[in-house]
Amino acid sequence: MATQLIKETYPVLEMTCAACAVSVESMLKSVNGVADAGVNFANQSAWVSYNPALTNPEKFQQTVRSIGYDLVIEKENAEEVQELAQQKQYAAIRQRTIWAGVFSIPLVIIGMFFIDMPYANWIMLVLATPVVFYFGRNFFINAFKQARNGKASMDTLVALSTGVAWLFSTFNTLYPEFWHARGLHAHVYFEAAAVVIAFISLGKLLEEKAKSNTSSALKKLMGLQPQTVTRVLEDGSLELTPIQAVLAGQLLLVKPGEKIPVDGSVKNGSSYVDESMISGEPVPVLKQAGEKVFAGTINQKGSFQFIAEKVGSDTVLAQIIRLVKEAQGSKAPVQRLVDKIAGIFVPIVIGISILTFISWMVLGGENAFTHGLLTAITVLVIACPCALGLATPTAIMVGVGKGAENNILIKDAESLERAHLVNAMVLDKTGTITEGHPTVEAIEVAAGYDPASIKAILSAIESRSEHPLADAVVRFLNAEGIKAVEADSVESITGMGIKAGYNGKQYTLGNQRFLEQEGIKLPAVIQSRKNELESAAHTVILLAENKTVVALVAITDKIKSGSAAAIAQLEKSGVEVYMLTGDNRHTAAAIAQQLNLKHFEAEQLPGDKAEFIKQLKAKGKIVAMVGDGINDSQALAEADLSIAMGKGSDIAMDVAKMTLIGSDLNSIPKALKLSHKTVRAIRQNLFWAFIYNIIGIPLAAGILYPVNGFLLDPMIAGAAMALSSVSVVANSLRLKFSKL
Repeated sequence: MATQLIKETYPVLEMTCAACAVSVESMLKSVNGVADAGVNFANQSAWVSYNPALTNPEKFQQTVRSIGYDLVIEKENAEEVQELAQQKQYAAIRQRTIWAGVFSIPLVIIGMFFIDMPYANWIMLVLATPVVFYFGRNFFINAFKQARNGKASMDTLVALSTGVAWLFSTFNTLYPEFWHARGLHAHVYFEAAAVVIAFISLGKLLEEKAKSNTSSALKKLMGLQPQTVTRVLEDGSLELTPIQAVLAGQLLLVKPGEKIPVDGSVKNGSSYVDESMISGEPVPVLKQAGEKVFAGTINQKGSFQFIAEKVGSDTVLAQIIRLVKEAQGSKAPVQRLVDKIAGIFVPIVIGISILTFISWMVLGGENAFTHGLLTAITVLVIACPCALGLATPTAIMVGVGKGAENNILIKDAESLERAHLVNAMVLDKTGTITEGHPTVEAIEVAAGYDPASIKAILSAIESRSEHPLADAVVRFLNAEGIKAVEADSVESITGMGIKAGYNGKQYTLGNQRFLEQEGIKLPAVIQSRKNELESAAHTVILLAENKTVVALVAITDKIKSGSAAAIAQLEKSGVEVYMLTGDNRHTAAAIAQQLNLKHFEAEQLPGDKAEFIKQLKAKGKIVAMVGDGINDSQALAEADLSIAMGKGSDIAMDVAKMTLIGSDLNSIPKALKLSHKTVRAIRQNLFWAFIYNIIGIPLAAGILYPVNGFLLDPMIAGAAMALSSVSVVANSLRLKFSKL
């Protein structure tokens, strides 16, 4: 029988670019016994599918360390080690960027305005050397690592261009007479080398910042599961047990206010459980014998015992955590394109530089070496990927700032790149379209009864109830200044309603089914009014005095004021809008009708929502999901674009790529428009960065020299390189002044 493969995920340390991830991945795949492997640069992790009979994690770690990176194989504190390493890396890049900028400013000033001052070249040498070889040392280290594995990246071109510019400038500072003897000026390009390091470091800093918060959502999700549980032993005694030791089939006790540790079924007792992370609905659910309970949900007032059925990685919460990890691990599409282009661009530029030098040596005549060396360096300087490196991060930085001005928090590049492609928008109902908390719309007292007296009795009964809707009723009556009377013989029928006595009369409070069980029939006028309220998406509670219905209470979760307008605007722009809810179909249909919404799905669990999004994607739709609760995490993970409401759970906000601060759905059309403008700016930046190189590189190589004797001075090339960067930044800044 063949040995079964094991698939495990490990944090990877010291990766600084996409090329690093490619190197680590190829090395892992080369290990004997590894069936397949993948490295995700975005979340700094690697997954390995391997045969445990042939290899082990220690071999993976040795292999990765051999090329200058590290793999965390200790499972207990792997995430803490990775997070600490990421924090240190971010702090180091930030410090290098700041100091590179500090040293570059006087270099630029001297190079542009005071180049003829005494000892100018020596001063610039002193200022540029620490920038290139200390603050920019990582570019050289990474370029060496990649070269050792036969690879090249943006770091390679940065290291080559800045290194050659520094060496050439240093030579000209030490031996200016070499050029003077040939009738040429000994130019130096220290400022170009330093500015390149400073700008590219800034790009790295922006990228690292975007990655630095990827683990916070997972920490919060993991925090939903308690570390210890109370186990009921065979003799009835209780034992505090670590969560890792819980096995399926064991009997566990959950006390009031505790989080449920694993998935299972209630055996004894009953209570209301807050299942908002599973159902998305704000109203806690009654749990009695035989009912299912889920890890991470919160028990309320009662206590109960339940049998553990799914533990560890099998729980619903664990599955949500896994999906969130996968969602956070995705890579920005445009950045992937830039990486691919850079992979071709870098070796081509190096090749052109070498070919330029050789061509001049063969065809250059009397000054072949001089012109060949100058043009080869000029090619490297003018082709430096500063503009290319800044094209995406500057547009994203401005786009993110513009979004914040409009109450849209944008997490990373992927959301901006994908949002403008969205043609299907899935909206969770509770807390997204609606306000997310039940409120009393009206209390209507039947004709012939004193409203104040009936409301006082209603307040007395509801104040003795544990049902969450009762709190809404009590708050409403308190706001009206109603004082509750002292009811007697109050009897709560769990999950159904309440019976109470007052002043010799019997009162019954609950839904229609409960009243009918008690032999109370609804008069036609009450039935008609009840149907009318339910058609308007209200939940109706009835109060009967003896056997006569005397009042009805309409409770609703109000639709947000801007929801209808936002949905109409989305549909007008060609986006299909779908509402998903855990409510019953009748209520869902009523809300959809109020919103003029054509598409909706009712009675949806998290898995159903994710599956619905999968079905839309299978039809070729680019799907955005908007949610506000932990229960939406699976659907958010599945969607092409995930958007959270700012007043929702922290988990949803951390998982989502966009968060609407004010919870106003009208921000969604603005987000799509912002995406369109940002992507357009990125494409323009990339276009001009490449056009600049397409024109500049041949000029730098001396293509016009045979025609008119024109050679591009490396100083002009350095200025052109700087100008290309300025033009990219300026184009990105135009976003600031655009209207959404």
